[in-house]
Order: sequence, then C-alpha cells, then structure tokens
Amino acid sequence: MDFGKIIDRIKAILSTPRTEWPVIATEPATTTSLYSGYIVIVAALPAIAHFIKGSLIGSSAFGMTVRNSIGAGITQLVLGYLLSLVLAYVMALIINALAPSFGGQKDMTQALKVVAYSWTATWVAGIAVIVPWLGWLIALAGAIYGIYLLYLGLPHTMKCPEDKAGGYTAVSVVIAIVLSWIIGLIVAGMAGAAMLSGAAMSNSGNVSIESNSAMGRLAAMSQRAEQASKDMEAAQKSGDSQAQAAAAGKMMGAMAGSDGSVEALAPDQIKAFLPDSLGSLKRTNLSAQRNAAMGMQISEASADYASADNSQHITLEVSDTGGAKGLMALASAMAPEEERETEHGYEKTYTAGGNLVHEAWDTQSKYGEYSLIVGKRFTVKAHGNADSIDQLKQAVAGIDLNQLASLKDAGVKAN
Repeated sequence: MDFGKIIDRIKAILSTPRTEWPVIATEPATTTSLYSGYIVIVAALPAIAHFIKGSLIGSSAFGMTVRNSIGAGITQLVLGYLLSLVLAYVMALIINALAPSFGGQKDMTQALKVVAYSWTATWVAGIAVIVPWLGWLIALAGAIYGIYLLYLGLPHTMKCPEDKAGGYTAVSVVIAIVLSWIIGLIVAGMAGAAMLSGAAMSNSGNVSIESNSAMGRLAAMSQRAEQASKDMEAAQKSGDSQAQAAAAGKMMGAMAGSDGSVEALAPDQIKAFLPDSLGSLKRTNLSAQRNAAMGMQISEASADYASADNSQHITLEVSDTGGAKGLMALASAMAPEEERETEHGYEKTYTAGGNLVHEAWDTQSKYGEYSLIVGKRFTVKAHGNADSIDQLKQAVAGIDLNQLASLKDAGVKAN
C-alpha cells in the first residue's frame, strides 16, 4: 500500500478533477485494488474523526460537555466504517445498473472508481467534525463538492453523454442519500442495542427475525430493492422507455421502503387538519402544497398562530411523507430513546402510544418544539415561543391525530 500515491490522488482529484478523471478512467484497476489501495484508507478518516469527537473530545453546549463511552464509540466506529465500505460497493452496483438509462456503458470497475474518487471530498471533509462550530459547514461543503466530482467523473468512467450527466448524477445522489440515512439508523440502532428485540435465538441456535421488527423491515426493503434492480435491468434490455421509467420508479419506491406507489394527501385534505386558532392564539396565515420528485410524493401544510400582543408565536405543521412512508416506519422502529439536559432546558426522543416523539424546550428563550410521527407516515410538529412545552403539546393535541392515523394507507397502490 503506497500512502504517497493515495495522498497524491487525493490532492489531484480535489484540486484538478477535470484533468484527473481522464487519467482515472484509463488506468488499470480491480475491485480488490480499489478497496485495498484506496477506499479502506480514505473511508476510515471520517470514522476515526467521529470517534475522536464523540468519545474523546465530546460535544459542549451551555457549559456542559457530553461524551460517549469508549465502548460505545468503538462500536459506532467499527459499524460505521464497515457499513460505509458496503455502501460504496452498493452504490457502485446501482450506478452500474443505471448506466444504460443515461446512455452510458456498464462497467463495474469503472462504477467503483467513480464512487471511490467522487466520495473522496466527503470522506476528507468528514475529518472536520473535530472542529468546533464550523465542522458541519466544512462537511457540508465536502458533500456538495463530492456531487460536483461525480458529475465530472460519470462521462469519463461510465461513458455517458455530458448532457445526460446531470440527470445521472441527480438519481445517484438521491439514492445515496437514502442509503446513507438508513445506514446511519443502523449504526445508531445497533450501537444502542435497539435491534436486539427484533431477533430471538431459538433452542437450536438459529436466529429468527420478526417481520415487524427493525431488522425485519430492513430485510424486506432489501428484497424489494433486489427485485426492483432485476426489473430495471430487464427493462433496459427491452429498450422500452416506458418500462424503463416504470422500473426506475419501482427502484425509488424500494429505496424508500414502499412496496408500491403512494399518492400523498391532496393539499386541501391535509390543510383541513390545521385549526383556526390555538386557544387564544389566532391563525395569521395558512399554506399547503404537494410536491413530487423521483416518483415520490410529499404533502405538507403549515399555519402560523400569534397572540394579540404578538408575544407568542407558534407554527403548526402537518406533513404526509407519502412514498417515503417505509423509511418513516423504519426510523420509528430503529430510533433509540434518548434524553439530554442543558443548563436552560432539555431535549428528548421517546415512543408514546406507538408514535415516535421528539420534544425540546429552552427555559431562557421560552422556545421549543414538540413533534411526533403518526401512523408511521405523517409528521406533526409545533414549534415557537410559548408559555411552556405544554402549550406546544396542546397545539399538537388540537389536531385530530386518530383521524390522521386512519389515513395511513390512503393512496397506497401495491405493485
């Protein structure tokens, strides 16, 4: 393993990507050489940085420093690192499968190249998590630059026309975000032993997985994604553009955890859940919209409420995650319960009545948030300046949550 070459490649892909991508595309490589000679080293950088930040440095706020235990930190480091290696390969499979849809040529080695070197920016910027306050901004900049690197690299590695590189990049990024989000949940859930309840050891030593557990949902999601990828490959071979579009939609649905398409509630329907007033607070404006992207629909309605003297302002929001409801169910199943106190307030996440709840309150600014996931599909959130967190809870309770939950299967169309 030549660390000098790794450093030179990092410098070149980050500083002169337009001239480096043609070099990368033509140099000989294999899956093994890409992993052993580059990916396993560079992907370890953010994992180690997160361990240092979480378990050694800690996070400070309001004069209080919070650190993870060394054991928990090592567990998260190992899980996060290993899953990031898996994610890189899965993304290469997806980029390779998508190539013909954007006029490119399938080549698994080239697909792994474009993942490895475009993700360099994200991996390197991930070190900045150690930097107080500005770390997240540097990491965000790295992620954005990584998207740009992917856009530049696809025409050279996957041989797609430059005018189709934008769409190719957009689809790949959406899928990568979804998969990264799922992996983040897995790391948090496994590190906190949240997934142990889903698996039961039988007397024979075999492991059975309950279908409604977090592991069961994840397994079902992976099966749907596998079938969707086969359908997409068949559609590409057929040359039928309509079949290709349908297969792409099915792939996105599988990535979002849906066994079929979901039509989100109409704007007028979701808007009706927001009341005219919240106690003495009158509604000052109301808006609702439904958006669709990559075959998934999301509806949301929002209303602002204010007291007569304008000392209190509360925003109440209702959202229908539509096609991403499978991910919401997975998040509800895997999210660990946690509570954190500060000098002036608190923040906690827990499950109540089958709903995932998050609440936060600052006694100094009298600002807070109270939100919950209803029916593993809808989110309801109240936030703003209020007398207490109880006022925000009452605002959410003012919505007919039972009626909202009864619509959890509305618009669902099985494949």
